[in-house]
Amino acid sequence: MFSKILIANRGEIAVRIIRACKEMGISTVAVYSKADADSLHVALADEALCIGEAPATKSYLNQKNIISAALVTGAQAIFPGYGFLSENADFADLCQKHGIVFIGPSSEVISKMGNKDAARSIMIKAGVPVIPGSDIVSNIEEARSEAERIGYPILIKARAGGGGKGIRLVKAPGELSSAFTMASEEARMAFSDGNVYIEKYLSPVKHVEVQLLADEGGNVISLGERECSIQKNNQKLIEEAPSPAVTKEVRKAIMEAAVKAAKAVNYTSVGTVEFLLDKDNNFYFMEMNTRLQVEHGITEQVTGIDIVKWQIRLAAGVLINFQQEDIKLDGYAIECRINARGGGRVKFLHVPGGPWVRFDTVLYHDYLLPTFYDSMIGKLIVHAKTREEAIRKMHSALCELVVDGIDNNIDSQIDTINTKEFKSGNYYTNFHMKGSDSDAPSRDI
Repeated sequence: MFSKILIANRGEIAVRIIRACKEMGISTVAVYSKADADSLHVALADEALCIGEAPATKSYLNQKNIISAALVTGAQAIFPGYGFLSENADFADLCQKHGIVFIGPSSEVISKMGNKDAARSIMIKAGVPVIPGSDIVSNIEEARSEAERIGYPILIKARAGGGGKGIRLVKAPGELSSAFTMASEEARMAFSDGNVYIEKYLSPVKHVEVQLLADEGGNVISLGERECSIQKNNQKLIEEAPSPAVTKEVRKAIMEAAVKAAKAVNYTSVGTVEFLLDKDNNFYFMEMNTRLQVEHGITEQVTGIDIVKWQIRLAAGVLINFQQEDIKLDGYAIECRINARGGGRVKFLHVPGGPWVRFDTVLYHDYLLPTFYDSMIGKLIVHAKTREEAIRKMHSALCELVVDGIDNNIDSQIDTINTKEFKSGNYYTNFHMKGSDSDAPSRDI
C-alpha cells in the first residue's frame, strides 16, 4: 500500500480523498492554486504546495508542476479525483514515466474509452447494446448522408471529451449544416479535436449509470445503478440510487452489460458505464467514465462500500475480496448538487444533521469562494429505507441547509424534489427544472 499520495484536485473531492487517506493511514499532499490558498483541502492535508496562478490551465491542469510536486514530496501516487486531469491519458502516461502511480486506469484504456467513436466500436464487438449511429463524419455531405440513413431527429456528438460539449440536436435537415459546424468547432475549442459522429436521438429516455470496481486479476464487480436524469444543460443536478425505473430484470441485464464493457477493454480501477434507458426498458451504451464520479456517494450509501478507498486499493494492486453476489442494495439514497451562482463570502453556514444525512463540501464560515472553477459547492446526500422516506429526508435537509453570502440553487432543488414527476420516479432527461436554476455547469456529468 502507498505511504503518501498527492491529490491533484481541489474542493470537496480533494477533502473527500484526504479523509479516506487519513482513515487508511496514508500521508497526503495537497496542491493548490493561489486562489485556493485558504481552501479546506490545503488545511487538512499533511503537506501542501502551491502549483500556480488561479486559472486552472496554470495550476490544476499544469501537468509539469503537479509531477514536480509529487517528486519533491516523495508521493508514490497521484489521485486525480474527477474533472481536471482525471481522464487525461497523457497525464496518466506522464505519471508512469516518472515512476508515479496514477490512481485510475491505464493511459491506453483512458484513450480508448475517451474516444467515443472507438468506444462504440468496442462495445458493438463486445455485444453491448449501442444507440444506432455512424462512424466519424468528416464533412457536411457525409453528415447529411448518415443523418438520412439513421433518420431524424439526430444528435451530432464530439468524439472526444464530455460535459455536454460538442453536442447538437438536429430535428430536421435544414438545421444540419449549422449544427454540424457549431458542434465541430465547439469540440475543437474544448478538446482540440473537432471530429464528430451522429447518433439517433432517443426521447424520452432516462440516464442510468452503473458503478464498477475492477482489479488487476480480472475481477469486475458492479455496485448497482444510479439514476441521473435530472439535468440542466447536460449537467446532472440530482441523482438517486437505485433508479426508481429499473426493474430487477433490467438491473441484472444492465449490470451484466456494464461488466462486459469493462472486461472488453481489460479495465482496472473504479469506473462508470453510462446508459440511456427508453420507456420500453431498452438500454443503450452511451459512454464510460474512466474515473470517480461526483455522485459516487449515493452508491456508497446503498452498498456500504467506500469507493474512494477501493480506488486507492485497486491502484496499489489489491484484489477485490468479495463476490458479485455479496453486493446487496440497502434502501435508497438521493444526492442534490448544491451549486453557486457566482462568487461570494460565506457569512453563515448551517449544515443539516441527523441519521444518514451527509454534506460533502469545502465550505466553512468566512470562506471566500473563488470564481475560477466549477460552480458546485457541495453535495447533500441522504439515505433511507424507502424512496418516499428518502425524499422527505432530502426535503428536510435542504430546508435546513443554509449557505448565507453565496447565491445558490437550494430553493430550486427543493422545488424539484417536490414535483409530482420526481416523487413518482416517472421523469426523463427532458425534465424541466423548477425555479430560476441558472447554474454554471459542474465539471462532471
